[in-house]
Amino acid sequence: MSGMANLTLVYGMRLLPAEEITEVGEAAVKLKNGREARVTMHILEGSREEIEAQLRQSIDAFFDFYPEI
Repeated sequence: MSGMANLTLVYGMRLLPAEEITEVGEAAVKLKNGREARVTMHILEGSREEIEAQLRQSIDAFFDFYPEI
């Protein structure tokens, strides 16, 4: 792993009343090279406990996509 680049995980969270949300889009990230990357936003709904459990599963699944790290 000595050749692995230093990584940054970009994420954001906010709790809103479920009935108030009509649409969620992508978030833009500007890179030093002038390019732009997109971050897919996700929605988790339920009680606090349900949201926490779903978030843990999502994080585990996310890192499963990158077995090299």
